Amino acid sequence: MTLLNVVIFLPLVAFLIILALPKDKPETIRVFSLVASLAVFVASLGLIGPVWSSAPGKFAIETNQSWIQSPAINYHVALDGISLWLVILSTLLTPICVLLSWRSIDKHIKQFFAFLLLLEFGLVGVFCALDFFLFFVFWEVSLVPMYFLIGVWGHERRIYSAVKFFLYTMAGSMLMLVGIIYLYNLAGTFDYTTILAGLQSGAITLSPVEQLWLFLAFFIAFAIKVPLFPLHTWLPDAHVEAPTAGSVMLASVMLKMGTYGLLRFSVPMFPNAARTCAGWIATLAIIGIVYGALVAMVQPNMKKLVAYSSVSHLGFVVLGIFSFTQQGFDGAVYQMLAHGISTGALFILVGFLYERRHSLEIGSYGGVATPAPWLSTAFMITMLASIGLPMLSNFIGEYLVLQGASLVYFRWTVFAALGVILSACYMLWLYQRVFFGKASEDLTHHMPDLGVREYAIIVPLILIMVWLGSYPQSFIPPISASNAILLGPLDARREIHVKSMPARPAPVLAAQGDLANAR
Repeated sequence: MTLLNVVIFLPLVAFLIILALPKDKPETIRVFSLVASLAVFVASLGLIGPVWSSAPGKFAIETNQSWIQSPAINYHVALDGISLWLVILSTLLTPICVLLSWRSIDKHIKQFFAFLLLLEFGLVGVFCALDFFLFFVFWEVSLVPMYFLIGVWGHERRIYSAVKFFLYTMAGSMLMLVGIIYLYNLAGTFDYTTILAGLQSGAITLSPVEQLWLFLAFFIAFAIKVPLFPLHTWLPDAHVEAPTAGSVMLASVMLKMGTYGLLRFSVPMFPNAARTCAGWIATLAIIGIVYGALVAMVQPNMKKLVAYSSVSHLGFVVLGIFSFTQQGFDGAVYQMLAHGISTGALFILVGFLYERRHSLEIGSYGGVATPAPWLSTAFMITMLASIGLPMLSNFIGEYLVLQGASLVYFRWTVFAALGVILSACYMLWLYQRVFFGKASEDLTHHMPDLGVREYAIIVPLILIMVWLGSYPQSFIPPISASNAILLGPLDARREIHVKSMPARPAPVLAAQGDLANAR
């Protein structure tokens, strides 16, 4: 039993134990959920050393055991620099969501915390699985608890939003399943590393048409999850209706399942089809960056505004992946991590405001900084991180993505940079309307400042935002090493369909040098 297996299965064990606890002891359920989720997080920190010390770009803490004999399905899990930080992001946010829901969830408490831990089990498994069948099982497992979190503990239109979320994701899942079965029929195995090695060596051959259709099957499934424009319409509804903990896990981790799948599976397995489609995919990503920012600017609902900001920010991740550059890949992974922290914190702070005022409408606020100065300070730092202020989390990822895109086609960078400017517009305007101005007497009486539990929730996330923005070398080396392995075969099959492309600088050193100059 490796430490990775402990991190994967401990949430499942905790889920089963909670189901066995009596429902008339809510405090026991809350305390056990917090202790179990903290134990998973502490255990996940032990994964950093083995991945960091492993051979550059290689999988670490690997387990590959036969699970089902016919068809041949293995329990194959491992970590590398790409999946490591996403696993830790999942385990970090779960205890935060438990604390966040300590008082706000007052019905079906047992089921809520059980589903939260089951969701953690599915998410961690998705980022570790290297067998396609196992990956699909974890993918679907994560879908079920999120459906119930939205549908049972959400707001007025929760059933509509939960069903819409489920149908969109299931439609993509079916396409991915068809692609997985087709690959199994060709390769005789579900093992991702075996299939990838066969495709790269020529032992498994795909015609251009086969490769294109398989790429599209996987791409659509992952693009719905990102979500990439125009497949994003389920996201604002799901965020607005979900409880705060559901919004945090959805925005911070579940959306990364899509971008992770693009980087891990779609691009390496089908490089020629990926390059053929790169132009229109990058165009959709840029449209999503600008469109998401423009729509966010006119939202009267705070949760919907933050939801559309996610459409914009994750457009940068997709653009970085389809730039096929080291800087773009590194920036995409770093942006996944940074977005998970900053946007998760934004949803948490919006949840704090909702608990006090019981309204998500921006017009219901104004002058919050007067009665709640520390809440307004935390919101300001998080907002500045979200818009990419230097020395805070999102700056590094966005800068690397824009640099990688500029090496391929400079116009991509010009249009994508508009999203950075627009994000400052809608976030600063949101902050002005909510926190500045004269506070009404009613608001003053119902707007206490942060309490001890809320400090324990938000302060660690703010410290991580500063850490991500000021010392990226704590995170980037294993990311770069793993991305270099993925990028190698892609460079060998290069077919860039643009007018000109300057020589690509040395991957990591160039990115680090430019970051130093940018500061």
